Amino acid sequence: MSRRDEGSILPLVAGYVALALALIVVVIAASSLYLTRARLYAVADGAALAAAESFPLEAVAVDGSGVVRAQLEEGLVDEAAARYLESAPTRLEELTLLESGTPDGRSADVRLAATWRPPLVSALLPAGVRVEVTSTARTAFR
Repeated sequence: MSRRDEGSILPLVAGYVALALALIVVVIAASSLYLTRARLYAVADGAALAAAESFPLEAVAVDGSGVVRAQLEEGLVDEAAARYLESAPTRLEELTLLESGTPDGRSADVRLAATWRPPLVSALLPAGVRVEVTSTARTAFR
């Protein structure tokens, strides 16, 4: 006694294709978000380095143990970070300097934010995400 199976496999194939396309869109978006964060972090590193090197020559002194140190000033750190961001070649959307300063007079902290937008518009993904990073650079003499 043999039974004949009737029906179509087309709905099953269409479902798997839709699932695969959704997965591809999400992976592309996750990769794009990761690259945006890496680019923002690179810009923050550059801004922190520029801010850490913003001391005037008069601020360099030798302490009692013979170590050469430079004292950073809050205003110069802020100005150097902002100036770096104005000249930095970047394609980050809504790049913003949230905070910059020197907590100890020897290192410069810079906190930046940018907006990430997914490369493919989808109901699965948000319209945009704010990404924030913080970078620290320290003055050093050798």
